[in-house]
Amino acid sequence: MNIIIASDHAGCYLKSVLVDHLKKRSFDVTDLGTNDCLKSVDYPDYAKSVADAVLKDKGTLGVLICGTGIGMCITANKFKGIRAALCSDAFSTKMARMHNDANILCLGARVLGEGLALDILDTWLKAEYQGDRHQKRLDKISMFENK
Repeated sequence: MNIIIASDHAGCYLKSVLVDHLKKRSFDVTDLGTNDCLKSVDYPDYAKSVADAVLKDKGTLGVLICGTGIGMCITANKFKGIRAALCSDAFSTKMARMHNDANILCLGARVLGEGLALDILDTWLKAEYQGDRHQKRLDKISMFENK
C-alpha cells in the first residue's frame, strides 16, 4: 500500500519519524514535503498535494501533519471525495477508518508525542472500513458534496 505524507514546518520532524516507521514496516511512502523544518510554509499547499494524490489513486491513503492537525484537516476536507480525520487517540482513529472510511489521517505534532503518534498511525493502518450500515451515511456525505 502506498502512503502519501506531507507536513508543514511544525510537523516536519514528526513526519520524518513516521516516514521511517512506515518504511521499516515495508509501506511504499511518497513524501511530498516539507523537508525544511525551519522555514515557514503554508499548510494548505501540502494538504492540497496529498488530497490530489489520494484522489488520483483509490488504494492510496494520506497522512498530513501540522502543529495541531486542524488546519490540514479543514483544508483536506474541502476536496470532494476526501474524508480526513483529525485523530488524537487510538479509539477515534479506529472508528475513523472502520465507520467513516477516512482516507487521510491528520495529526498535530504539537499535540501528540512520538509514541502516541506512532500508535495512532498503526491503529489507522490496521483498521478496515466495515461498509454495510456505514455506507449509507457516506453516500449522504457524497450527496451533500454534490450539491
